Amino acid sequence: MRATFYLIDKPRFRDQPLLLVCELAKKASDAGMATLVLARDSAQAEQLDDLLWSFEPDAFVPHQIAGAEIDEDEATVLIAAPDTDVALRPLVINLRDVAVEGAFDRVLEVVPADESARAPSRERWKQYAARGLDVSKHDM
Repeated sequence: MRATFYLIDKPRFRDQPLLLVCELAKKASDAGMATLVLARDSAQAEQLDDLLWSFEPDAFVPHQIAGAEIDEDEATVLIAAPDTDVALRPLVINLRDVAVEGAFDRVLEVVPADESARAPSRERWKQYAARGLDVSKHDM
């Protein structure tokens, strides 16, 4: 199992961090990888749902918000708010302040640009490393 931390640094991601999430979700979808995005709250889930339709004019990322009947073949990307109980998928994009528990192949953590908001990310790094995950980071 692997945990990869994406540290936001580029201006376009600083202004709209969910663009990075869209790019990560698109890459996973293009590879046919079932992905779960753990949104911070319902509003963020809705915002990401809208952005996945419009972030690139020619991009199509099959996705949906968890809670309705899920068509696994249609929605390679599933977006879940905290109040929704969903099974983990092989790839998890975590936007929450807590480490992902359970079985997955890889978790992607999006780290905010604001240095003062990075403390929860550092704690998750320590938790994943303590669990034996291969932990790495990328500056974005």
